[in-house]
Amino acid sequence: MVFEHFAVNVANVTKVVQWYTTNLGLTIASQQEVSPFMTFLKDSSGRVVFEFYQRTDAPMTNFLKEHPATFHVAFISENIKKDKARLEKAGAIFVEEVLKEDGTYLIMLRDPFHMPLQLCQRAVSL
Repeated sequence: MVFEHFAVNVANVTKVVQWYTTNLGLTIASQQEVSPFMTFLKDSSGRVVFEFYQRTDAPMTNFLKEHPATFHVAFISENIKKDKARLEKAGAIFVEEVLKEDGTYLIMLRDPFHMPLQLCQRAVSL
């Protein structure tokens, strides 16, 4: 088995997709123009990583009630301080930063929709 994507039910697919494509460099792989507006986003490697949709018949996660350690999405950063500042300017909210003993630098944010978003500048690639 190979992982395909992670799906999230959101209140406004258009706004979420716009933020992730504008600020994290994701691109639209497939987009449905009618409800539930299923939109698949791929990363710079071409791999689909997210599906966002808007289903009113299913609950939406209140991310503010969840600690970021419960779940988060993580992106590799080449320059974590610069990316943190850029994303904060775009509406992300700083949560915490961790510098690990091996030199790995992690910054936890919440996107403007409050979903936990981690930036990873790893000392050693996984």
